[in-house]
Amino acid sequence: MTQSAIVRDVLPNGLRLLTERMPHVRSVSIGVWLARGSRHEPQEQSGIAHFVEHMLFKGTATRSAEDIAQTIDSIGGQMDAFTAKEYASYYIKVLDEHLPLAVDVLSDIVMRPAFSPEDLEREKKVVLEEIKMVEDTPDDLVHELFTEHFWQNHPLGRPILGTKETVESLTADGLRRYFTSAYSSPNIIIAAVGNIEHAKVRDLVARAFEALPTVSEPINGTPPHVIPQIVIRNKELEQSHVCLGTPAYQQDHVDRYSSYVLNTVLGGSMSSRLFQNVREKRGLAYAVFSGLSAYRDAGSVTIYAGCANTAVGELIDVVIGELRRIKDEPFPEDELRRAKDHLKGSLMLNLESTSSRMSHLARQEIYFDRHFGLDETLEGVEKVTTAEVQRVAQDLFGNGALAATVLGAVNGLQLPPERLALG
Repeated sequence: MTQSAIVRDVLPNGLRLLTERMPHVRSVSIGVWLARGSRHEPQEQSGIAHFVEHMLFKGTATRSAEDIAQTIDSIGGQMDAFTAKEYASYYIKVLDEHLPLAVDVLSDIVMRPAFSPEDLEREKKVVLEEIKMVEDTPDDLVHELFTEHFWQNHPLGRPILGTKETVESLTADGLRRYFTSAYSSPNIIIAAVGNIEHAKVRDLVARAFEALPTVSEPINGTPPHVIPQIVIRNKELEQSHVCLGTPAYQQDHVDRYSSYVLNTVLGGSMSSRLFQNVREKRGLAYAVFSGLSAYRDAGSVTIYAGCANTAVGELIDVVIGELRRIKDEPFPEDELRRAKDHLKGSLMLNLESTSSRMSHLARQEIYFDRHFGLDETLEGVEKVTTAEVQRVAQDLFGNGALAATVLGAVNGLQLPPERLALG
């Protein structure tokens, strides 16, 4: 795949267009990406970004919700959307010959949503069920609780879905106001990957999105301040769910590659230390893994495990032992090699589909305003040394940095701060 297959263009109205040609496939994935997410919404309208995403599928000036679904289904296409903390995305995957129709549908939903009051009331019920579903899905709920206390009193700590109160209070006027200020050309990136020619995509997009508003309200987000807390929530469950975490690096940090390697070694793969020592050697948990979340100005590394209600204390002790060991003991070269190869392999496998490449292009534009070639990323991973991984571990896993959330039938569980000490 040559580097030159990727083209970046800024249209006259300020909209950014990214295309990548993959001539050996028959599909095209095209997405409208909005550089606004749940952290950019006012607290009293918490959940509005996600709610607008739902409403855009409910019909436009000329198409009903059923028309939208049938149009895509009748050509065997796939259409989806999601809202994240710092962006939202609407994307369609179709055969290359159906690209004009895909652009037409996408531009219709993101520029001419109907926002009918009847749909609004109906959709509130749907989103309230979605909120209840999180409450009934303990591994999701423990992450929500962890995030809420980790980034307390900060937009990053709020749930993307909003709360029952904020969703119930949304109005058609409020939605329209939010929509008009957020969905403007400076905030929108269109990414298309597949069997396409840039000039043709540009013509289609320029025509379809010409009428986008060009005025955008600036956002002034402040970085979150983390005060690590220990939160224990009792809930009658068959299993307890544990989330431990510390602050980590923002998206564009110089040490990001070292933190990827560190996460892989810690709990990012089946040969990781946590998987081997918590699950395989001790049988304490069925699911155990670590993950990195990175935003524009903040990040976190979290460790999740589900275990027997009686094993929570032992599980936490084992995890703390691993965090201390990764900080204090010399790091074996063969483990570094395995982690790098795992990262590089999963990265390359991920980029085999047009939809994952499209997401990759758009996210890089959102966070870096430029594109990193695969080779550049692989080189970044390859350059990481054992000393750097250990330095990053010492940086992230400082004493007093660890926050913990436990959800389950753990009556009387005591977690004094010294038990979470990483020093």
